[in-house]
Amino acid sequence: MTAVLLVVAVGLVVLVAALLVGQRRLARRLVQAGRRLAVDVVPTGTGLAEATSVVERGVDRALSRRSDVSLAEARLARALSAIPQGVVVFDVAGEVAFRNKIAARYLSARHSEALIDEAIGELAERVLAHQGDDAPSRTVDLFGPPRRTLVLSSIRLEHSAEDLGAVVLIDDITDRRRLEAIRRDFVANISHELKTPVGALGLLAETMSAEGDPEVAQRLAARMMQEAFRVARTIDDLLELSRIEADPDARHEELPVAPLIAEAIDRVAGAAAQREITIEQDAAPIALSVAGDRRQLVSALYNLLDNAVKYSDAGSTVSVGARTDGRSIDVSVTDNGVGIPRRDLERVFERFYRVDRARSRETGGTGLGLSIVRHIAENHGGSVRVDSNEGTGSTFTLSLPGRVGRATEAEGR
Repeated sequence: MTAVLLVVAVGLVVLVAALLVGQRRLARRLVQAGRRLAVDVVPTGTGLAEATSVVERGVDRALSRRSDVSLAEARLARALSAIPQGVVVFDVAGEVAFRNKIAARYLSARHSEALIDEAIGELAERVLAHQGDDAPSRTVDLFGPPRRTLVLSSIRLEHSAEDLGAVVLIDDITDRRRLEAIRRDFVANISHELKTPVGALGLLAETMSAEGDPEVAQRLAARMMQEAFRVARTIDDLLELSRIEADPDARHEELPVAPLIAEAIDRVAGAAAQREITIEQDAAPIALSVAGDRRQLVSALYNLLDNAVKYSDAGSTVSVGARTDGRSIDVSVTDNGVGIPRRDLERVFERFYRVDRARSRETGGTGLGLSIVRHIAENHGGSVRVDSNEGTGSTFTLSLPGRVGRATEAEGR
């Protein structure tokens, strides 16, 4: 019996020793794990409980850092998706690691947009292979419709001389190019419009200075006045267009339509009388009114009437009238003049665009009147359109939001 107890005691001592050795080994492993987590300075002789606590703190901090990284990645992805440029990020293997919403439209796209996907892949491959420039770029024209121009730029991603991948940026410059073209055309057109009369003024003044005949000098002086008025009209129209564009929010007040038309007719009456053109105003059976800026609306109607008078045959008739469909009010100006070719209908509202430049020189127009009408219509939430056939006349319609009121006693007669 004593021998059995001795054996059991020895076994227990061996087991306890083994447990203590295992505990120390486990403690050392936990200490090593804590050091790898780099959370605390862990002494070598740290016990099991303390080492376990250190590792737990390290795990909590690692999970917190991982959560912070995930939050930062989500924030970055949202920020990149909010910018107007497309962004595609590639890893070192050339696989797409990230793309924002704009860029997603071009990847795996069909038709003409597939060219963008191909160009993105080629640029990323060149950057990752260190071929050519460090930041190659490419311009791609998509003929649509609609027609667009995109610029692709690539950048190599590096950190401490180690390649991390590449990023390709997609910038749609269609509107930028269109605005640049408009600006160039505007400068060229206004230079031409002013150069012609200014040159004529110089030539007429030079001729007049050497002219001894009073009658000839008087004719030259009259011609100089015409050219001076032409320059003044061009400048006035430019200033008017500039004011309209600079102040798109018109001052809205309730305005009856009939007095607006009557005021515009009065302004153009002199030019119409010179060409013996009759302006007929159709009587509206009900009172119509619009909310808007009186000066701008009269200017729009005057420019439509002035355009009709200029391009009508002498002795003809120009008619103007208003009607409503209950939602908007349409003021139409109709002439029986030369008309507009179908190919030019979409461009007549552009600045300085002339259907017939030779006739425009005769009529003395600046080429800005219809552009002014379009801007005023847009400022008032409306539109302007044209219906014309070459040789049979044109009808311009200014459509504005409005309302129908009660018929006045005078209008009811």
